[in-house]
Amino acid sequence: MSTSYIHERAKKWTAADVPDQTGRTAVVTGASGGLGLETARILAEHGARVVLACRDRPKAKEATARIHATVPGADVAVVRLDLASQASVRTAAGELGSAVDGIDLLINNGGVMEPPYEQTEDGFELTFATNHLGHFALTALLLGRLRERPGSRIVTVSSEGHTRGSINFDDLQFERGYDPDGAYSQSKLANLMFTYELDRRLRAAGAQTRALACHPGIVLTDLYKTRSTLERAPLNPWLRPLNFRFVQSVRMGALPTLRAATDPSARGGEFYGPGRSRGYTGHPVRVESIPRSHDTDAQRRLWRESERLTGVTYPV
Repeated sequence: MSTSYIHERAKKWTAADVPDQTGRTAVVTGASGGLGLETARILAEHGARVVLACRDRPKAKEATARIHATVPGADVAVVRLDLASQASVRTAAGELGSAVDGIDLLINNGGVMEPPYEQTEDGFELTFATNHLGHFALTALLLGRLRERPGSRIVTVSSEGHTRGSINFDDLQFERGYDPDGAYSQSKLANLMFTYELDRRLRAAGAQTRALACHPGIVLTDLYKTRSTLERAPLNPWLRPLNFRFVQSVRMGALPTLRAATDPSARGGEFYGPGRSRGYTGHPVRVESIPRSHDTDAQRRLWRESERLTGVTYPV
């Protein structure tokens, strides 16, 4: 099953279409490399103050230098954030809350893909803890800062892999048998269900903050580090003349995130992804996720379970 596409007449959306972000603050998780770094760099290029929320502080400092190399004078800050640790999420949220006047963009980008089975310090399966529960808690803790800014947005990066996902409420932590692809697909489906439920709650509360989702298509980043050399080989950028139909560059892969975050025409609850080759490549367009991502009963059940597991309560 693949994502369906909503045809648009508009011209191809590129980084040049990002509006001026001067005076705005963007927090990007997992921004030490890959899609997160490119997203942060382009936002900085358009005037935003960017906060790189990353687990590895030395890598985050390297990322800061890379941004400054192409955007001299960019306003870049670093906050340590390990999404797999609820304690780290709370510490990072506290630092962010005191370091900025308000947050205009929260880009929930960080994640892991198909690691070996591991339980976090909180007793959660690593993939679900990092990709969903970490962002669920972080968003709740920062929502007050987001609601202070009219037009603020929360953008959560999902994946085309959500099409293979299902939410196993009887075994969310894969304690009865671990399937790396199943765990990843479940977490990416959870990203979408969280986004749709969050946006519905924000609207019901009369908030001006909106929640959107996106997926980058297929991009060779550090997410693939658990794959073998043979599995990564077809995605190599050096093979662009051969793999261009199903693999795209980091710069192109960041565009769905940027469009969801900054396009004035984007609306809460929308999902953006590449518009070509079954969603693998192309300029970002509005896309439609699989039907089970829109199951409102399942969304609410996942929400309640996520609040129970993380201990956070949303003010909407």
